[in-house]
Amino acid sequence: MDKTSNSLPTQPTFNRQDVEILSTKTVYDGFFKMVKYRLRHKLFAGGWSGEFERELFERGHAAAVLPYDPVLDRVVLIEQFRVGAMAANCQPWQLEIVAGMLDHDNESPEQVVRREATEESGLVLGKTEKISRYLSSSGGCSEKLDIFISEVDSRLAAGIHGVASESEDIRVHVVSRNQAYQWLESGKIENAATIIALQWLQLHHQRLRKA
Repeated sequence: MDKTSNSLPTQPTFNRQDVEILSTKTVYDGFFKMVKYRLRHKLFAGGWSGEFERELFERGHAAAVLPYDPVLDRVVLIEQFRVGAMAANCQPWQLEIVAGMLDHDNESPEQVVRREATEESGLVLGKTEKISRYLSSSGGCSEKLDIFISEVDSRLAAGIHGVASESEDIRVHVVSRNQAYQWLESGKIENAATIIALQWLQLHHQRLRKA
């Protein structure tokens, strides 16, 4: 029997060099930015696509962190109003993990989450571990988001936080890991970064607690 009979045919592997950007035009520049691209790219079957246009929502890049207390097996979540959730007919006040935007190119994602943890929950992060990175909506948005988990003393987390100049009004919740995961399974938690972080914690909490 031919051992290669069930193997897949050789597939092309594309990268950034297989896209030709013909023009870009900023169509909106406010708190966020919208850019129209005219481009073409190589095709899987060979050759090139026709020219086409795509509007791209540029909101910068972000980082998020799940504050976790491995001693008490508790997590710190925050709750705040989100206009996107309201417009999507979801719960306008979302349960989330701490997150923020990179202010400039020289700021690292870990620097962002340490700053935001203080602003949004009053916590100082301890040992931090990278969980993952994902694109929030790659079909029309350039944002990428790095997710971390960090050791904290959950007994120090409480109250209402946020930066007044940014119209932030953030309430802190300290709950058991099991309670947070039940909220995830029931659909109470709808934020993507929070879902990813809590699912990761369910897989790795025993290692973190032993460490």
